[in-house]
Amino acid sequence: MSRVVTFGELMLRLSPPGQERLFQSPQLRTFFGGSEANVAASLAHFGVRSDYVTRLPANPVGDAALAALRAEGVNTDGIVRGGDRLGIYFVEPGADIRALKVVYDRAGSAFSALHPDEFDWDALLGGADWLHLSGITPALGEGCAEAARQAADAARTLGVKVSIDLNYRPALWINRDPVPVIRPLVQGCDLLVGNPGAVDAMLGVGPGGGDTADTLRATSRALVRELGCGMVALTSRTVISASEHAWSASLYGRIGDYLAQSRRWQVRVTDRVGGGDSFCAALIHALLAGREHGDALQFATAASALKLTIPGDFNRVTADEVDALLQRTT
Repeated sequence: MSRVVTFGELMLRLSPPGQERLFQSPQLRTFFGGSEANVAASLAHFGVRSDYVTRLPANPVGDAALAALRAEGVNTDGIVRGGDRLGIYFVEPGADIRALKVVYDRAGSAFSALHPDEFDWDALLGGADWLHLSGITPALGEGCAEAARQAADAARTLGVKVSIDLNYRPALWINRDPVPVIRPLVQGCDLLVGNPGAVDAMLGVGPGGGDTADTLRATSRALVRELGCGMVALTSRTVISASEHAWSASLYGRIGDYLAQSRRWQVRVTDRVGGGDSFCAALIHALLAGREHGDALQFATAASALKLTIPGDFNRVTADEVDALLQRTT
């Protein structure tokens, strides 16, 4: 069985029932989530051994977060306990022409206050096949950025493949330029995932937006040439409304100079959170399973389309369910 390690911050999500506005009624539903945790949970449902590394407070909220991860089948042995609080984010889902709204309350979280020496990456990555990181973690503080760098360096030394989802969050980079932080982390990664806007903002690589084959190939080639990435997946989400999204992606490979493009899924949205994370998880799973690159891309986009129909951050679908969807819609 393949083994994937992910590293990042887990948070508590609070959302109103249905399509209500925040605090419209005195009820909030609780979920746990976070980019790399979402990837870990998705991988576990695909049957991959999924190890999640983070820092959680040693209190009842941290205990509940730990239990939620274990309930999804995620291995939590590498989680460090410490700090005072779990970061929180509020999600107002929106409906039709009313857009989704997110409010973060994560300053001073247990994860953001971590010290890099708390993690023994040689031990955590020993025997692993893959390490997954995102551009969110380096934005949370110098300690977080250093821990991510050490994880990536250890993975490369050990021969573990590395994927990075840019996950651009402008609110985390106010008055800071992400390029000097993110470019060194991305350098030489095996798989880079992002949308053209994130590529421009976080890596300073053109030629910019657009989803024609020529533009996607040019952007991907530039990333490979400048940063030495092995594969580049560029995602495209068209928000028709809060209730309907279109989703597609491309995958470029340095070896063979190939470019695959997925079909375009148009989905009635139940919960948009975690769509990109589910794409990463499904693509990692498919590549580890030895699927041909075009088939791996189609699997990943179908899995992320399915996630849009599932409440919460985690994508609770199996590989068989994704394949069945692809067979029905071919």
